[in-house]
Amino acid sequence: MAGRTVRVRGFPAELPPDRGADKLTIHFLRSRNGGGDIADVRVLSGPPPCALIVFEAPEVAQRILKVKNHVLAIGRTLYPLEVTPHPTELSPDEVLRG
Repeated sequence: MAGRTVRVRGFPAELPPDRGADKLTIHFLRSRNGGGDIADVRVLSGPPPCALIVFEAPEVAQRILKVKNHVLAIGRTLYPLEVTPHPTELSPDEVLRG
């Protein structure tokens, strides 16, 4: 479980992918959420949509996975996020399909 990638579900499907990536980046950069430096965020179309977040260091991904309740705030709406380990590392040349 030394991977740097986590899978995130639970954010709104109607959110444009670039805005979703921005919101998730902000959430997972914050130290109070267990976060740290991020190498890549990819939002994949659903249903349901999900995102793959690659952290610079595997320790950050492990901290993120230990936090029990990730909640993304968009405006006044709160979205509980499901964060799970992603079994394979992403290559920059990899083509992902949702």
